[in-house]
Amino acid sequence: MSLKLEIEKRKTFGIISHPDAGKTTLTEKLLLFGGAIQTAGAVKSNKIEKTATSDFMEIEKQRGISVATSVMSFEYKGKKINILDTPGHKDFAEDTYRTLTAVDSVILVVDVAKGVEAQTRKLMQVCRMRNTPVIIFVNKMDREGQEPFDILEELEQELQISTRPLSWPINMGSRFKGVYLLHNHSLNLFQADKTKKASDYINIENLEDKQLDEIVGETDANQLREDVELINGVFEPFDTEMYEEGLLAPVFFGSALNNFGVQEMLDTFVEIAPSPRPRPTDVRDIEPMEAKMTGFIFKIHANLDPNHRDRIAFLRVCSGTFERNKFYIHSRLDKKMRFSNPYTFLADSKEVTQFAYPGDVVGLYDTGNFKIGDGLTEGEKLEFKGMPSFSPELFREVVNMDPMKSKQLEKGLNQLTDEGVAQLFTQQPGNRKIIGVVGELQFEVIQYRLEHEYNAKARFDAVNYHKACWMTGDEAKIAEFIKYKPQDVVLDKDDNLVYLAQTPYLLQMAKSNNPEIEFHETSEFKVG
Repeated sequence: MSLKLEIEKRKTFGIISHPDAGKTTLTEKLLLFGGAIQTAGAVKSNKIEKTATSDFMEIEKQRGISVATSVMSFEYKGKKINILDTPGHKDFAEDTYRTLTAVDSVILVVDVAKGVEAQTRKLMQVCRMRNTPVIIFVNKMDREGQEPFDILEELEQELQISTRPLSWPINMGSRFKGVYLLHNHSLNLFQADKTKKASDYINIENLEDKQLDEIVGETDANQLREDVELINGVFEPFDTEMYEEGLLAPVFFGSALNNFGVQEMLDTFVEIAPSPRPRPTDVRDIEPMEAKMTGFIFKIHANLDPNHRDRIAFLRVCSGTFERNKFYIHSRLDKKMRFSNPYTFLADSKEVTQFAYPGDVVGLYDTGNFKIGDGLTEGEKLEFKGMPSFSPELFREVVNMDPMKSKQLEKGLNQLTDEGVAQLFTQQPGNRKIIGVVGELQFEVIQYRLEHEYNAKARFDAVNYHKACWMTGDEAKIAEFIKYKPQDVVLDKDDNLVYLAQTPYLLQMAKSNNPEIEFHETSEFKVG
């Protein structure tokens, strides 16, 4: 098959949501429809009765939240679908933001009762920065929640995006009867079924058809007629170009837990979601159709298999064809590398792949060469842009509880911080280790993984810092600054100077008093 056909065949997307909106459940149901799994587990109230397919880390099984980003692939209607399931929990937002750099579109899951929540707003801001196309799935229609028109209004106002419903619910909660599909004039009646895929469509070309009254009852039939008339009067017809530009989001209603409304969305997604798109670098935009292979590392995961101390770097292929055992250039290190066992994934199962194409995500065994954002090419020196790096806002000093295990602790800290879940700073004199994170839960995960994966016990003591900022600028001025604040300037893992500001006021004063020094808090500033 030609490169062009392989690219057109691929759809790579991320699923994002606020915690508990049903994102992991929806991921499973998509795998169910794709034939990748035969039955699905159920995720309920943060406890997993049968562990969800994509939550394979032990701590996730205990907590019922997605901590690591999972990568899964399946074939559906002649397309190769690559799903990147992201952590919904706000403490792992950084992982989600990075994952959004590796997708071409997004499905946003919203709880019908809770509507738009704080985390949803932040995630949509990241999507808007990149004009990422978004499909919205309003979940849990089999429970009581907001009226459909109210939730559409909230979505538009809160997320600053136009919406267009493509399916419409008939009642909700205990009275939920199904959805009417506006784009093909058919009715899908609700049946609660958590493990199987079921969908019997009834064609209702004309809503005045009396068959509708017989099926759903006269009251609900009349309400549906009114609603559809209002939708057609108020909302513009669905425009694929506006969707591709990230300006218009099609909306579907359903219940992921009960497999309801999922297939309609998946069928539409396959039809309208973009194939792999160009990617910006510091040199030029990379077009997927270019013959030479390029790709970037957006995630690193140590100990994917607890039985083997492996470390896998996730590569998003951006152009050309990635081939097993072929030499590629690691851009940052200017080093030749080849990979004898590149993997593709279905959650915790993986298989060796011979070739991968733009849009695909490949797992590469890594012995410590890769960092988040690194590029692989066939020789061209370039750096991929848009990999956000965030200033941590919570800090703890790492205190070794077992001096006999110092090496294990050092290795664990280095590997876990390479994954991007935290930043590691070293304060001299004394080689004091300080970890900085975006969310409190990350400390718990790091502590758990240090003990269970590296056999290293550590205590995390609070330290009084507000924010970490990388310092660049006039070297003499930086040296003078360090002289006055020796305890507040540390080194990151790449020996870059970082100012740990104790309060917002002190950070502001440092900026005002030192105009020759730039204090970088986030985003495109690339360390190393």
